[in-house]
Amino acid sequence: MATIKSELIKNFAEEEAIHHNKISIVGTGSVGVACAISILLKGLSDELVLVDVDEGKLKGETMDLQHGSPFMKMPNIVSSKDYLVTANSNLVIITAGARQKKGETRLDLVQRNVSIFKLMIPNITQYSPHCKLLIVTNPVDILTYVAWKLSGFPKNRVIGSGCNLDSARFRYFIGQRLGIHSESCHGLILGEHGDSSVPVWSGVNIAGVPLKDLNPDIGTDKDPEQWENVHKKK
Repeated sequence: MATIKSELIKNFAEEEAIHHNKISIVGTGSVGVACAISILLKGLSDELVLVDVDEGKLKGETMDLQHGSPFMKMPNIVSSKDYLVTANSNLVIITAGARQKKGETRLDLVQRNVSIFKLMIPNITQYSPHCKLLIVTNPVDILTYVAWKLSGFPKNRVIGSGCNLDSARFRYFIGQRLGIHSESCHGLILGEHGDSSVPVWSGVNIAGVPLKDLNPDIGTDKDPEQWENVHKKK
C-alpha cells in the first residue's frame, strides 16, 4: 500500500554518496547551545549531535533547535547521553564540565574537570578516532593539554579556545569607550585565558591607527586615561 511519503518522494536516479560533515557538541549549557546556534547559522555541518548527561535539558535544547527548521536550512540534529551517537564526527566541541562557583577561580576547577575529562575523552576517541577536538571547558588551557594527553591525538588535532573570547571582549570594550564599532578595533589578548591574560597594547589600533602613537603611556600606570581598566573589565 502506497504511503503519503512514498508518493511524495520517488527516486528517478541512483543516489550518489554525499560527503557529510558531522559536528558533535558535548555539553548543552549556555556555551554549548551558543556553539550549536553559531554552527547552524553559518551552515557548517550536515549533521549536528548534542551530548549531555542531563537528559531533560538535552531533550529540550534539541527540540528547540529542531523546531527552528521552518525558518532556515537545517542539518540533521540528533542527541543522546550515549557517546555512540557521536560516531565518525569530524569535529567534537567540548563545553561540558563543572561550573565555576562564586569566589572560585578558573584554576579551582582543575581537579573536578580533569576527572570529568577522564570519562569523556576515551568515549569520544573510541567512536571518532580521526576527529579534531575543540576544548572550551575551563580552565581551557590546562584542559586542552589534558585532552591532548588523554586522547593520544597529534597536537594539531586538539585545539583550545584560548584567548579568543578575551580578545573579542577587549575589542568590544575599546569600541564602547571610543564610540565606534568593535569591527574597527584591533587588539590581542595573549597568555592563559582568564585573570592572568596579557593585553598587547603595542598592537592595539583603530582602523590601522596605533593607539600607542597617540598615547605612549597607554595601558601603563602612567596613563592619565587609565586604559588598563579596559582589560580588567573583560
